[in-house]
Amino acid sequence: MADRIELTGLRVRGRHGVLPEERRLGQDFIVDLVCWLDLTAAADSDDLNDTVNYAELAQIAHDVVAGEPLNLIEAVAGRIASAAMEHFAELHAVEVTIHKPAAPIPLTFDDVAVVARRSRKAHDAALRAAPAHGTQESATSASATSESTPEGAGR
Repeated sequence: MADRIELTGLRVRGRHGVLPEERRLGQDFIVDLVCWLDLTAAADSDDLNDTVNYAELAQIAHDVVAGEPLNLIEAVAGRIASAAMEHFAELHAVEVTIHKPAAPIPLTFDDVAVVARRSRKAHDAALRAAPAHGTQESATSASATSESTPEGAGR
């Protein structure tokens, strides 16, 4: 799918990280999102109902970053990606980049980022694979881990 919506540079204060100082003080995270979908209907109709509302997309990302503290930005990116796939049925795929420019690295660097990508095929398969007695959260968690990046270093 060649059509996409990009939202870049969403700055949100969060308390993610493995160090106590990161949880206590918090820091700014920057979120970039790329959504792949068919924009033909929206282009033809000029109607917001025929596309992804990027204000809603931004709010989903904001709520995850500003919400419950997590140890890894991999988990933050995965939760945003899964929430976007859940909220917007028209998405074929979504890519979420979480930048942590103030990561506790004792060297000079510009940025640390993690990219999580989720596709409709993998998302739907994870939902089907979830136990019948499981919660929606367990289905979302299964989806979040279905396409993890090979890098496993702590953040």
